[in-house]
Amino acid sequence: MPSFQHHIVKRLLAAAAGPIARRRPSADSLRLGLELSTLLQFMPWHVHFERVPAAEGVVAEWIEPEGAAPDRVLLYLHGGAYVMGSLNTHRGFIGALAQRCGLRALSADYRKAPEHPFPAALDDARAAWHWLLTQGYRAEDVVLAGDSAGGGLVLALLQQLRDAGEALPAAALCFSPWSDLALTGRAAHPHAEDQFVEALEIRTWGQRYAADTPLTNPLLSPLYADLRGLPPLLLQVSDGELLYADTLALAARARAAGVPVTVQVFEGLVHWWHLFWRTVPEAKAALGRAAEFVAGVWQAQAAARQVVAATAPRRRSGKGAAPQLRAVA
Repeated sequence: MPSFQHHIVKRLLAAAAGPIARRRPSADSLRLGLELSTLLQFMPWHVHFERVPAAEGVVAEWIEPEGAAPDRVLLYLHGGAYVMGSLNTHRGFIGALAQRCGLRALSADYRKAPEHPFPAALDDARAAWHWLLTQGYRAEDVVLAGDSAGGGLVLALLQQLRDAGEALPAAALCFSPWSDLALTGRAAHPHAEDQFVEALEIRTWGQRYAADTPLTNPLLSPLYADLRGLPPLLLQVSDGELLYADTLALAARARAAGVPVTVQVFEGLVHWWHLFWRTVPEAKAALGRAAEFVAGVWQAQAAARQVVAATAPRRRSGKGAAPQLRAVA
């Protein structure tokens, strides 16, 4: 059963649905409202942030917990239905995630629809990835992460890197990823969130980002993608949110393609519950489980290196060694 704290959050969101539906605010108004809500958000203790001067033209900032590993990094792509969201709206959550994972994080902003339709957001995500590699990080020392639309961007970026023959990150964390812009799972599995979705007209937001590109394009809707060759995935989702059915379908498709997938399902929570990490116990638990997954990725890497080192051919010396050639004058 969801916590009392989550119940309060859910009631507040439900109360906001009516006024939003009546006033039908513009995208700019919704963006402003979300930005104003960040005034009540704070970074975790002992976590600092600094704006990146230039990252291949992408707006980004470093979020660094004290004691973070110097040679590993988290690249985070925020959510917001490709229409809103920013460095401000997700800074506290990314700081909490980075702190629990013991990683420095690069939070990358990206251009928003409808002013900048597909593939603008994906182009910016890929630019941020390449900039990160120029800073000396190896691909296998990077974890990608994103929520909602950001989770969809993570999966799209992985496809692009794989298809280009580039090195892939160690793993990817997708928090309630938006993997089907057509929201086909919604028709078969209606949820209590439908009222809020209708109020915000989220059904139209995917089309705003897609513009003239079909919604089933795999780089828009990874649910329809060939997922072979992707790194280990963590998918966190609630059975009470709109994207639940699509996330389970995504997991099944990834497993069928041979991708290691970990699915963590939480009970009865609203979409974006992660962002309420300060007050909602389930959000804190989700952060902890994500950190455990990341720790497992590093442990698997270390174990793989040990196996390679143990099975690699060794040079023999002394008796039985191969004869050395000597130059003859």
